[in-house]
Amino acid sequence: MTSTSLASPTQRRIFWGVRILLALAFGAAGAAKLAGAPQMVQVFDAIGFGQWFRYVTGLVEVGGAVLLLVPATGFLGGLLLFATMVCAVATHLALIGGNPAPAVVLAALSGFVAWRLWPVPQPATAA
Repeated sequence: MTSTSLASPTQRRIFWGVRILLALAFGAAGAAKLAGAPQMVQVFDAIGFGQWFRYVTGLVEVGGAVLLLVPATGFLGGLLLFATMVCAVATHLALIGGNPAPAVVLAALSGFVAWRLWPVPQPATAA
């Protein structure tokens, strides 16, 4: 059981809306990286790790988006995408410059999803 099972129907709908919006955002960003969009190629050139890192990041984002939409794996997806966006913020601040605000917002929303889906341990039953 997760903490979302204790929420009202309206709260559950809003929460699912956030998960769907995050999945769309990360799916689109990951697809752009995997497709080799010129802007993504330039960004990853500026990072300096090589284009293999663009592919890895794209796969992580698309995979995280899928995990967000599966009820049993939503926590893992939120946690994975939160960690990815924390690294993206650090990359903006330390390596490439630019505005880290979109990554901050995505990190906050992904962290919120992970927090809300944090697995709640079930009490042990006496047999």
